Amino acid sequence: MNTPITVQYKINAPIDKVWRALTDKNEMKSWYFDIQDFEPELGNVFNFYEPGGENKYHHQGEILEIISCQKLKHTWAYPDFSDQKTTVTWELQSEDNETLVTLTHEGIENFKDLGEGFSRKNFTGGWNAILGQSLKEYLEK
Repeated sequence: MNTPITVQYKINAPIDKVWRALTDKNEMKSWYFDIQDFEPELGNVFNFYEPGGENKYHHQGEILEIISCQKLKHTWAYPDFSDQKTTVTWELQSEDNETLVTLTHEGIENFKDLGEGFSRKNFTGGWNAILGQSLKEYLEK
């Protein structure tokens, strides 16, 4: 099965505010992950761990495409577990004073041999929580 995970939410915030939340590492740590080496530049490689201090999963990404206030595309990998990579694309569309955020995670089947923690179900639930709760609540407060 080669179907990407797609999660979409409308956020009651202007597009520039949503973009800043997605690309400013100081804002990101309020709703997403604390990514110290994140810079919104093509080719930038960034690393982070899940919150909570366990440092169980080393996440690594590389920015593949960046169009201000429109699109952020990067790889998503777990170098401690596999050399396989997936791709995450964040796309923004302005609708009046709201922003439609669409996240597409492609290549999830590349992680199928890594166990239940890397399942399609887990990623789908995680992205829904990140967009539909964390990001939405952060921007709409």
